[in-house]
Amino acid sequence: MSGSYDNLNAQNHNLYSEPNHNGSGFITPATRRKRTSNWIKFGIPVLLIVIVAAVVGGVVGSRKKNNNSSSSAVASSPQQSAASASAAAGAAASAKLALGKYATATNSEFMMPIYPSTTDSGAFSSPTFIPAAQSKTAWPTDPFQPSNPDVLTVRKDRPLLIAPAYKWAALPALIANDPYLQSWNATIFKNATEYAALPAVVYKLDGDSGILDNSRAVKQRVKAFAYAYRMTNDTSWVDLAWREIKNAAGNGTVTFGPSEDRWNSGHFLDVAEMSAAYGIAYDWLYDVWTPSQKSMIITTLLQYGLQPGVTQITTSAGWWTGSAQTPINGNWNCVCNGGMTMASLAILNDDTSGVAKQLLQFTVGNAKTNCAQAVSTDGSWAETANYWYFGTTGHAEMAASLLSATGSHYGLLDVNTNFYKTGDFHMYITGSTSLFNYGDHGPNKYSTTANSMLFYGDFYNQPQYALFQRDQYDSAEPWSMFWYNPTIAGAFWDGKPLDHVFDNGVDQWASMRSTWTDINGLYVAMKAGMLVNHQTHNDLDVGDFVLDALGTRWAGELGSADYLSPGYFTDAAQDGARWKYYRKMTEGQNTILINQANQDLTAAPTIKFDTSNTTQGPTTVNVVPDDSTAFFTTDMTSAYFDATSVKRGIRLLNGRKQVLLQDEVTASQSVMWRMHTNATVTIDASGTSATLALDGQTLKVAMLSPPDGAQFKTGPAVRFSTDPTPPEADQENPGVTVLMITLPAGTYMLQVLFNPQWPGSVNYVTPPTVAIDSWSLRSHDSSS
Repeated sequence: MSGSYDNLNAQNHNLYSEPNHNGSGFITPATRRKRTSNWIKFGIPVLLIVIVAAVVGGVVGSRKKNNNSSSSAVASSPQQSAASASAAAGAAASAKLALGKYATATNSEFMMPIYPSTTDSGAFSSPTFIPAAQSKTAWPTDPFQPSNPDVLTVRKDRPLLIAPAYKWAALPALIANDPYLQSWNATIFKNATEYAALPAVVYKLDGDSGILDNSRAVKQRVKAFAYAYRMTNDTSWVDLAWREIKNAAGNGTVTFGPSEDRWNSGHFLDVAEMSAAYGIAYDWLYDVWTPSQKSMIITTLLQYGLQPGVTQITTSAGWWTGSAQTPINGNWNCVCNGGMTMASLAILNDDTSGVAKQLLQFTVGNAKTNCAQAVSTDGSWAETANYWYFGTTGHAEMAASLLSATGSHYGLLDVNTNFYKTGDFHMYITGSTSLFNYGDHGPNKYSTTANSMLFYGDFYNQPQYALFQRDQYDSAEPWSMFWYNPTIAGAFWDGKPLDHVFDNGVDQWASMRSTWTDINGLYVAMKAGMLVNHQTHNDLDVGDFVLDALGTRWAGELGSADYLSPGYFTDAAQDGARWKYYRKMTEGQNTILINQANQDLTAAPTIKFDTSNTTQGPTTVNVVPDDSTAFFTTDMTSAYFDATSVKRGIRLLNGRKQVLLQDEVTASQSVMWRMHTNATVTIDASGTSATLALDGQTLKVAMLSPPDGAQFKTGPAVRFSTDPTPPEADQENPGVTVLMITLPAGTYMLQVLFNPQWPGSVNYVTPPTVAIDSWSLRSHDSSS
């Protein structure tokens, strides 16, 4: 939609915190990877120091039933059942203490967890929360109980946001008994030390994109400094937080923006994130601020944050507030409402202007109508896989702060009955190496992570979400220390299906893999779905796919183009400027191109999916049966102007060692099969097979029963000379090769077989030819 910019140059990523090789979490801001994949440069988000919400424990009360454990105790009597449950809990607790942190390292290229290879099933248990009585790491019950949880009443003791005083008091003992909390705590201090050595955040207005980088960097630093103070009582950390707060108010050594609008209210994300930073600083350091400092914080926050917030909600300036006809179900609504809520809660008891109270009467209800509806019926975040980070962070911060400060989330966590599914969306869209990162990936994340998984895992009683996230490289930051329920135990993968389909009509995509715990495993994902209703962050990409194997990504995404490019968010019309940029055009995707033209914006594809329902067992070494398979097909005819039929299917073969991609096309204009890769491509003499080399690994690609004249060719990832001219030149895509098959108008079946060259002796099969409409789980068993 017009105006929904998260405008920051997508190439302008500054990596502040990255993992090292021994699994200790983030290392210093200045350290960079020795090698950066082009998919990281152009395709996956740069996740910096992070955010998320609060562990709710006794505040929330009952949780949703967890149906994800792979085993459960069955007893013939209540006494036996209780005994079995107690024994299971004891075993889980023992396994947790014995095993410590699961991931032994973080992959330096793709920043994915490295799990030890073991077939010892006794070391692992099903995802669970150990009863508090049997755990050394359990949060105490919150003593605060509001007299009327339906009326917003802020507790008197501080802190209010994210973590009340009782959690701070309990945290040191929990850290001593939990290896994850120990690691995260050390990392937070390490990062805080690095930030301390840097000058205060410098104001930089990046064109129409505003100062979002600046606001998120201030928030990131304030969180770390305030956390460090509360854990040590060392006031030097308070001085550092004050340095950032004073500087962002325009009272530093260097001017921070124009005095009339320092936080750039025209791009309200900037204001929301800076307001959240001020709220955190005011609340977490409340006991050490002087009266004059408190007064300055409130005055500045009202002038540059909350008063502009009132203008946003009472005038047309606040487009992100949505309407009954046009809800804004995306990250803007979550982040803006979240920032206003956190800041308002922080000063509510001290605000004599009434502005904080006015905002709180709006933000919660508006977020329930908009932000909370961003999760589709299938759990997908319709805005894209990367914008899930921004949106869920804003949502989780807001809900966690409401719970912490008032004892209620006021429906924000359950108004959308499908919201709890979004943890599965994130798990399945995470491949062996990186996300299925279709569409835009957004600006620098700084204070944004996937740690909402920790909060949702606890609140919705879905332990696998938190178990999955705690091993990720972005898990170490102050929110994690309180959102993480340390009574958790088990392996997220135990009993977790390898495949899943997300079938909401807007989204429509499927994820298939060979393992959850080996970065060298196979991962395939493909999408269909509508080309609208994605908050202007989608591509024209029905049929797009990615492929991971052997520890690298073979078919990948180009990600965002330059958000500052003219007309980049002009997408409502078929000839909109957005659809003239290569990375957003159909030719910039891994799909079928007809007549070298973009797909039809009104596309409404249909899908079919099936799976053998293979699950991973309790160990990290997953051996799948030879007949284990899954497939995803789509009739995407409606996405094309010059075709009477276009169908695409992708399936796993040979015990998930091979992949078949099949297209059936009848078109009145030229047909082109396209795949973007970082690999070095060598095509054989016949032109019908190719060898791809990347990261010391090899993938062989072959056409089966190729149509007459079909040959592989390669070319650069650039637009055709006949394409409509975009308002501004495309960004370059260095190191990316397009593997292509080009055919004239006609009717074709294209079968492309991908054979990763696995170590050891592998019997590669050639599948039979089966029309897509006849695909079934067993349709390709007859092979040679």
